[in-house]
Amino acid sequence: MSVTKAIVPIGGLGTRLYPLTVETSKAMIRFMNKFLIDFIMVSLISQGVEELYLGVSGYFNYKALHDHLGGGFKVRLAPGVSRLVRIRYQPNEDSLGNAHSVKILAEYYKIREPVLVVQGDTVAGINIKKFYRRHREAEAFMSIALKEIDSVEELRRFGVAAVDESMMIKGFVEKPKRPEEAPSKLVNTGVYILSREMIDFLLSEDFEAMIKEGKADFGAHVIPRIIGEGRRVAGYFMESFWFDIGTPESYLEASLYLLRNLEPERLEVSMSYRGVKFQGSSPASKALQVDIIERAATKKLILEGDILIGRHVRIGDGVKIANSIIDNYTIIGGGSRIEESVIMDRSHVAGGVHIENSIVGRHVKIMSGSKIIGSSIGDDVVVEENVELVGCKVWPHRRVKRGLKCSYENIM
Repeated sequence: MSVTKAIVPIGGLGTRLYPLTVETSKAMIRFMNKFLIDFIMVSLISQGVEELYLGVSGYFNYKALHDHLGGGFKVRLAPGVSRLVRIRYQPNEDSLGNAHSVKILAEYYKIREPVLVVQGDTVAGINIKKFYRRHREAEAFMSIALKEIDSVEELRRFGVAAVDESMMIKGFVEKPKRPEEAPSKLVNTGVYILSREMIDFLLSEDFEAMIKEGKADFGAHVIPRIIGEGRRVAGYFMESFWFDIGTPESYLEASLYLLRNLEPERLEVSMSYRGVKFQGSSPASKALQVDIIERAATKKLILEGDILIGRHVRIGDGVKIANSIIDNYTIIGGGSRIEESVIMDRSHVAGGVHIENSIVGRHVKIMSGSKIIGSSIGDDVVVEENVELVGCKVWPHRRVKRGLKCSYENIM
């Protein structure tokens, strides 16, 4: 037995992910050579979720998602295995926080059963059945998936849980500044199971009063309130991966971790060569894959570590690619070097380009001799010859002039 309904709040402008989300919903950025929302949906649907409710806020979030998914979406779970899932959207009501978004959806669609909540910028290896079993056995009003974080610096970014010996949550310390202020190493992942009674609370006059006071966020307002009232809030220890991909840095970290650790089926891999995983099964894609493998075997190009190569990708001789993700329809010119990076779809990297520890957006053109280090490039950018960007962010549609040298700046 498990939950069959999931709510995914996708509010806000995604400003922390700029320049990747300047004009794109964060749920619709490219991730592992597909859209982020598709990646999240496959994880949920493969575990029995049958209905998805998207807490979209604002025009761009709604339009991009609806145009992509419609009211029902056929999700490919594995080769030859797909499922049609029902998708519903938040009506055109402004929400002040993720809890308010859940309230609107529960009220509008008359949801009166336990529901899973996963934030729209969360990528997690959550076992939904185990999570729900923990929720039921604890007779919890609400259950929260917790992830252990060893890094003191990382702990400062999250709400850290105080738990008792039975993993019931007694409270949170938000963004502790010093290690001694953290009651544990367990942080709130933003993945929740809400009981029927919890949903009733969100539909109550008490919560309506909180909304009027601007207190409509789970982490900041709702969870402290229900714990303060003595409600049972259960912690669930998440053993697998979890990433809040709200920044370019965490996006890149999550991408490279999953590249190393996800099984080939989850990445829709059609062919593998050592650590290189290819996507695409059409005759044209297969021919390009075989050509890349043959030239790698004869040292005409170098492929090192874990690499994901999408459909219809062309790679020139003398190229070195290491621990990177190359999306569909990308061209990489001879003699270029790409390491620890993500290149999104339909980008064109000319010859002699060096890209390292960077994210290159969609439909980007980078001309010969340029160097991109630790930078994020928005969609539809043109980088002219012999440019050097170190720690920079380039907004969509910009043209970076020939020979420019930029360090730790925003090009807007």
